[in-house]
Formats: sequence, structure tokens, C-alpha cells
Amino acid sequence: MKKQIIEFLRDEQGQDLIEYTLLMAFVCLTSAALFIGAGNSVSGIWTATNSQLTAANASAS
Repeated sequence: MKKQIIEFLRDEQGQDLIEYTLLMAFVCLTSAALFIGAGNSVSGIWTATNSQLTAANASAS
């Protein structure tokens, strides 16, 4: 029984899977943060463009 416990503690078979999972989680969280930031930028550009088009439409009429 003691030998089996020692072998279990020394087994590193699942270590790679955990490392890749943590790396993938980090990449997903970073991507989500970038998309949120980009969404705010696109929203600001859209608002500014809409304002300019509204002003141009009003002056053309």
C-alpha cells in the first residue's frame, strides 16, 4: 500500500494537461479583455461618425 501511494505521488502524467488548460484559460481571458476594449473603441467611432453624418445631413437640407 505504501509503495502505491509513493508511486501515485511521483506520477506526473496529467501535468501537461493542467499546464495547457491554464495557458488556454489565460489566452481566453486576455482575448475577452481585448474584445471588450475594442468594442468600446468601435462604439466611440460609430458615435462620432453618426454625429458628423447628422450634421452634414442637416447642413445639406
